[in-house]
Amino acid sequence: MHKSIIAAAIAVAGFNSAALAQDLTVGVSWSNFQEERWKTDEAAIRAALDAAGATYVSADAQSSSAKQLSDVESLIAQGVDALIILAQDSAAIGPAVEAAANEGIPVVAYDRLIEDPRAFYLTFDNVEVGRMQARAVLEQMPSGNYVMIKGSPTDPNADFLRGGQQEVLQSAIDSGAITIVAEAYTDGWLPANAQRNMEQILTANDNAVDAVVASNDGTAGGVVAALTAQGMEGIPVSGQDGDHAALNRVALGTQTVSVWKDARDLGRAAAEIAVALAGSNGDMAAVEGAGTWTSPSGTDMMAIFLAPLPITADNLTDVTDAGWITVESLCQGVTDGPAPCN
Repeated sequence: MHKSIIAAAIAVAGFNSAALAQDLTVGVSWSNFQEERWKTDEAAIRAALDAAGATYVSADAQSSSAKQLSDVESLIAQGVDALIILAQDSAAIGPAVEAAANEGIPVVAYDRLIEDPRAFYLTFDNVEVGRMQARAVLEQMPSGNYVMIKGSPTDPNADFLRGGQQEVLQSAIDSGAITIVAEAYTDGWLPANAQRNMEQILTANDNAVDAVVASNDGTAGGVVAALTAQGMEGIPVSGQDGDHAALNRVALGTQTVSVWKDARDLGRAAAEIAVALAGSNGDMAAVEGAGTWTSPSGTDMMAIFLAPLPITADNLTDVTDAGWITVESLCQGVTDGPAPCN
């Protein structure tokens, strides 16, 4: 059973002195650093490590699971004391965890599940993210033809999201109010792949599509591009991550919701957890707020799940008030839109 461990603030036991981390090096393996999202995460990780006196090193797998394995080997060879891994392929990353474990190096599975009890799992509650996406779209379009644009087939988060979406939509499906006319995974979470999938779905359905549940802001961007090309902009479309371009689309009315997962909180938590694990010889009990979570396939892991927030036209001021995006960026091209763009 999925067990959520919601932590409004992360406090890591013992993480209160630069002396604890002054000789520690934390390595981060990014799956694809080209995505806008990860720049914010990195800045938060760096800031937290700097505050602790720890050193940051990183590598970018550039969407290659093979390169990520060699990246992790390189980080281990550099003598890192802990690893934060954003897995490109959750199934292929196993040897990297094994190599780290053999060297006594703790691993934080960052935002994407690495199904290995030797990895500490840190993410947002992705099942709830899926529920939030579907709720927002269903509220705007309670009946009609739905398309489900899923994430990467190699990322377990894609199925966590899809499961949450289905929970919300099931009663409307059972009543016949909505019909899912198509769904597709998006290889690599790439917007271009999402756009191509959406174009093919529109063609196959003679544009008879009323709503799209897209699983992140990148795929939503591809979906909106495909819809706009057919003069269909404005139908409900979901997303997540709080990408600046997506929030602007929410203000413009071409995207319904972006479920905001404040990457600053996630990055800070990852750094603090990595330092706590490195400073305690990998003792996961040293991480305050952690709890046991059982994966869908039955693997018990230590985990923390942070709480997401859906951003719609009704609460755009939440992201500007938090300093996530400036009003100028949010409201670019918007005339007489929702607050603060009015």
